[in-house]
Amino acid sequence: MGELANIANVSKRTIDYYTNIGLIQAKRTKSNYRIYSEEVLSDLRFIEECKLMHIPLDEIKRKLELKSKTDMHTGDVEKQIDLVTKQIKQLHNEIAVLLPLINHLDKEQMSDLSRKLNTEGSTLIKSLVSLTS
Repeated sequence: MGELANIANVSKRTIDYYTNIGLIQAKRTKSNYRIYSEEVLSDLRFIEECKLMHIPLDEIKRKLELKSKTDMHTGDVEKQIDLVTKQIKQLHNEIAVLLPLINHLDKEQMSDLSRKLNTEGSTLIKSLVSLTS
């Protein structure tokens, strides 16, 4: 568990908690040690990304369950499409709030902001600026 925690950049306590609430699963050895697969590492990274977006754990759990399904019913697909559509609308609203703020930044502030953001954030800022130019 310690090795997984280091690789995923989370605490052992977090891994234990996620295991207890069913977000991730560990296989057990004969001596009762936990073994985590590469898929669990991927799931941990996904969980942490979702948490950064303030997605509740029950919703994250639902997303993980959908991700692992091999056969989905039309209703499940429809619900997922509806959820993603709502998230896109929310992002459009957030962008509408950001645009006027970005337009009031001078070149030095824009440069400073771009340096502080990750690649995706910098790309988003450049795209938003080009939309308003």
